[in-house]
Amino acid sequence: MKIAIGCDPNATEYKTILIPFIEELGHECVDFGSDDPIYANTAINLAKSVAAGECERGILICGTGIGVSIAANKVKGAYAALVNNVYQAQRAQLSNNANIITMGAQVTGIELAKCLVKEYLSVKYDPNSRSAPKVGRITEFENE
Repeated sequence: MKIAIGCDPNATEYKTILIPFIEELGHECVDFGSDDPIYANTAINLAKSVAAGECERGILICGTGIGVSIAANKVKGAYAALVNNVYQAQRAQLSNNANIITMGAQVTGIELAKCLVKEYLSVKYDPNSRSAPKVGRITEFENE
């Protein structure tokens, strides 16, 4: 898969560690940077790319993961989920078809972050799952 990754300046070290890790998992990374002092721009640009299908999934990192999640979710077609544990990383995709995950570099250790990324990228949403009506309603509402 082609994975978009970006962060704010608080998480540059995490991004630097995660890119080769993601590549070792067999994915291509597109780096959306970390230099913009208004980190919402990085989140929005990454989310636009994922929503447009230029990248299949995205990973955003800031201090808490909250700010980039809020910013990314303002982009139509972007569905960002803040993940803090492996189960959430799995369910972000399986139950919610989230095309972006967000994490907090100041609240999540790097080894856990690797586990979250690995789990998120290892599963795929099933449009015939019992979550399909919920996911469908979210998309429907977005288009109203």
